[in-house]
Parts: sequence; structure tokens; C-alpha cells
Amino acid sequence: MKFSKMLTAVLFAVVFVACNFTEEIYFNNDGSGKMSMRFDGGEMLQMLPSTDSTALEKAVDSTIVFKDVLWDKKDSIATLTPEKQAKLKKLEPFKLHMQVDAERGIMNFDLFRDFKKVAEINDAFNTFQNASSVGPIAGGKSMPGNVSEESTRVDYTFKNNRFKRETIVLDQALFEKSIDSLVSAEMFLSSSTYTFRYHFPKRVKWTNINEATFSMDGKTMVHEVSFLDMMKNPESMIIEVDLEK
Repeated sequence: MKFSKMLTAVLFAVVFVACNFTEEIYFNNDGSGKMSMRFDGGEMLQMLPSTDSTALEKAVDSTIVFKDVLWDKKDSIATLTPEKQAKLKKLEPFKLHMQVDAERGIMNFDLFRDFKKVAEINDAFNTFQNASSVGPIAGGKSMPGNVSEESTRVDYTFKNNRFKRETIVLDQALFEKSIDSLVSAEMFLSSSTYTFRYHFPKRVKWTNINEATFSMDGKTMVHEVSFLDMMKNPESMIIEVDLEK
């Protein structure tokens, strides 16, 4: 299988197969920082049948710079609707590190970027899903037009030593449709996880997440949830953190 085709299939299907996500954010004192959205698809790789159509020609370990890719495909992008162009534009600050090695059972994707204000990374999960567009791009073909519809959006705020993450349902009908589509995949998703890992510049004084764990210095907070539960009830996943002054 061409790697570009596998990438498209994997990122398009991240909510329909067993997977483990990690959302990691590093904050600096001034509120700037770095975000990483990681997808561990090792279990998915093991599920793929060992046939010529699914086998990779060789192991892959590379990084895609979306700013360069989108510039290279600017003519194809210009033919899309303004809405689809805007969604692809969100990819510009990101880089995607891909590591796939079938023999070692490794399939990792890491979408990451720096930010000056945490609001710049709002909607990062949808951006990760829209990164599937890179498959045809990497294969040298024209930019596809099937950028995914978005039923929810994740917003972040970090101000005055207070951090908040919340999910907003943008289209209730579309959201319910997406939930219905998960029914056939519940067997796979039941073991899938989503891990929040936040690194703050000061010790955590309080959080609404009673199950969270912390590093020895109290500055790193980790919280793991069921991926399926989070997808079904995203608005319940509100994370609030107060830091020491």
C-alpha cells in the first residue's frame, strides 16, 4: 500500500477503530507554548490483513510541514470553496511527524505546533482529522475536496493562572449523526483511550478533575478517559485548573 493512501485511511478513520490519543500542552510563563496531538495506531496496524494491498513498501519516519505543502498545492486549494480553504488553512502552523513500521508494530502520528496564545489551538482535534487531506497531497495528486464536517469544537483559555478546556456542540443534528455512526464500532472503541497531559509553569492549586494525577513538582497534570465516552458526551469533558500565584 502506498503510504499516502494509508495515511488518508488512518486519519479518516481515527474515530472508528481502536486507538489511543494523547493531547499534550506545554505552557510557558507568558501563556505561549506548544501543543501535540498524538495518535497511537499500533493496535490498528496489527488488525490489518497481511496482503500486498495493505503492506507498506518500507518503514516510514518523516515529518510533513503543512505550510510548505499548502503553498505547493495553492492552485488546487484555490479551486475549493472558501469554507474548505479556511479549514485547510488551519493546518498551516502545524507539522506532522509520522512513524510507521509494520515489523515492529508501530503506527504513530504526532500533529504539533507552537502558539503565542492558547486560543490559537482551538479546534485542534478537528484539525487533526482534516490532516487526512495530506494523503493525496503526499502522493502528488490534486487537493481533495472532502474536508470533514465539524459538529463540535474544543476551546481553550489560559489567563490569570486559570486554565479551561471545554467542548462546544456546533451542530446538534450533525453531532447526533456522528454518534449514531459509532454504534458499529463500539466493540473496537471500548478499549480506546484519550489522555490529557498538561505541563504548567506553576504548581496546580486546584482542578475539577478528581481522578487526575500529578508529577512530583505538581506542575504536570495527567487525566485518562474512555475515548468512546468522550465522543458520546463531549460537553461533559470540562477541565478547569487553577495555578498557584
